[in-house]
Amino acid sequence: MHILVILPRWLGDIVMTTPMLRALRAHVGPTARITATVKPAFAPVFAGTAWIDELVPFDKRGRDPAVRLWQVARRLRRDRPDVALIVPNSLSTGLLAWMAGARRRVGFARAGRGWLLTDPLPPLRDRGRIVPTSTTSHALDIAARIGVPRGPLSLELATTPADEARADAVLARLFPGAAGPLVVFNDNGAYGPSKSWGSDRFAALARFVVERLPAARVLVHCGPGDRDMARQCAAQAADPRVASLADVDDLPLGLSKALLRRAAVVVTTDSGPRHLAAAFGTPTVVLHGPMDPRLSQSDHRWLEEVRLDLPCSPCGRRECPLGHHDCMRLLAPADVGRIMVDLLDRAEGPSHRVA
Repeated sequence: MHILVILPRWLGDIVMTTPMLRALRAHVGPTARITATVKPAFAPVFAGTAWIDELVPFDKRGRDPAVRLWQVARRLRRDRPDVALIVPNSLSTGLLAWMAGARRRVGFARAGRGWLLTDPLPPLRDRGRIVPTSTTSHALDIAARIGVPRGPLSLELATTPADEARADAVLARLFPGAAGPLVVFNDNGAYGPSKSWGSDRFAALARFVVERLPAARVLVHCGPGDRDMARQCAAQAADPRVASLADVDDLPLGLSKALLRRAAVVVTTDSGPRHLAAAFGTPTVVLHGPMDPRLSQSDHRWLEEVRLDLPCSPCGRRECPLGHHDCMRLLAPADVGRIMVDLLDRAEGPSHRVA
């Protein structure tokens, strides 16, 4: 059997499909072939895992014609899939499965694509409105249609020796001679500014951390597009125990995985790195702001979700439609810091994590 899994575009959503991929492989066994499409930049997220036989780059907005819809469909059609499990709800992904010639096409009947599916699943509704559901549950519902038993919702990833070696080198450079608990901050803004907490608030949190945990190493995580924010945060903290990845030349996903795996605790906005941390069981404080917590649920024992109960939140918008950004702006660094320290104490992170 050849199974095609069409994965989402966003990093966090991709990580949230790992319970489904794990359950799918366990169900079909090692002889079945599993192919997955993934945005090229996110293919390394699966390095070290064994659920997928082939990753096919796919990005309908990609600059390279080889990763766009028509060319990817032609490539997939050469080895026609028996089944396509379509996790995103977009019309283009339904079209990709149909153009690839998948004999059975399973996904939710949304975005006007029901006619492209052999197994259209109705979205769960309450009083006519679609109920927000996490990608984790959503993907497992799709796989259940072909008989895959629902397993645990725990996210799972792995690192490679190369990832770990790179993390060793980066930490030795940023914190020479230090070996205290690693605290990682992340203010990723790929989705939009509405999710951002801001460098000034993370800098205040960094000062809170090093005052209460003098041996801690505070690392401000960033991707290639967030270097300025990370650099500014470390500069505002003005303490040698606070450093950022801003001036690390290469920032591959494998490095992020290894650093988040080693962290004693992570404080992050609701973005991709929070799910990377969850995939390694790292204690994590998530600042939700405009995002609905139901969209990112998974089994994560050491998780604290922080949000304010405001009439305008969650709105899910990329920019604050009211212009005040209160859902993030009013989250006080001292309050977040106390939640973080309490979580760290309960998880005993410093005593069982080696960095």
